[in-house]
Amino acid sequence: MRFFDAHTHLNDPHFAGQTVVYLQQAQELGVQEMAIVGSNAQFNQSALELARQYSGLHAVIGWHPEFAAQVTPQVLAELEQELADPAAVAVGEIGLDYHWEENPTPAIQEAAFVQQLELAQQLQLPVNIHTRDAFADTYRILQAHPVATGMIMHSFNGSVEWLNRFLDLGCYVSYSGVVSFKNAPEVREAAQQTPLERLLVETDAPYLTPEPHRGEANQPGYTRYVAAAIARTRGVELATIAQQTLKNTREVYQLNDKD
Repeated sequence: MRFFDAHTHLNDPHFAGQTVVYLQQAQELGVQEMAIVGSNAQFNQSALELARQYSGLHAVIGWHPEFAAQVTPQVLAELEQELADPAAVAVGEIGLDYHWEENPTPAIQEAAFVQQLELAQQLQLPVNIHTRDAFADTYRILQAHPVATGMIMHSFNGSVEWLNRFLDLGCYVSYSGVVSFKNAPEVREAAQQTPLERLLVETDAPYLTPEPHRGEANQPGYTRYVAAAIARTRGVELATIAQQTLKNTREVYQLNDKD
């Protein structure tokens, strides 16, 4: 049984010096592929370095809304150059985050988001989308600036109503360890209602650790437990979720074209 972690931060300092250990643990749990996600210049570079170095690792690079104020024309030009690297498979994580007051203003975040969506469309690359306390604006922007090569709603935690809206735009929907939390029935309902052909699983490690390891730091190998939680919710075999999410993730990241 093979799994694909659609969104993880193996480039986070938490994993520094232990990459091989965590990759081995992931292999033991059946997680053979993962998307290493960047957020700014430093983490984009480290995502690329890991993806170049290890088989089965792929880089997703872009500018997180937290760093939207730093997105200048020069930064976008540099990002475009980095995305030409064969190790890069998508633009991300990009989007909107209204949760923290210290984040850039919504207008600044929107400008950076739109510019990166347009870059992805130009380069025919999919996008990995972060949205927090910002579903309405995220939906509006994606309606106006769709990316035909694929849009992933990362760590989706919304209602079935929002799920259906993003599905109508053609999005893939990725679930993290939140789907296993006792206090997240709305997320489980959304995971149950997501069409199998649009479903992805992720860890967002080292964050959002799934049960039964909640309270520990997360790791890519725990993708298996996210998939298991969704399998229980949907009343299907774990192998069904593993097989379909592996297929979906390889499709949206256009990896079948690169084999």
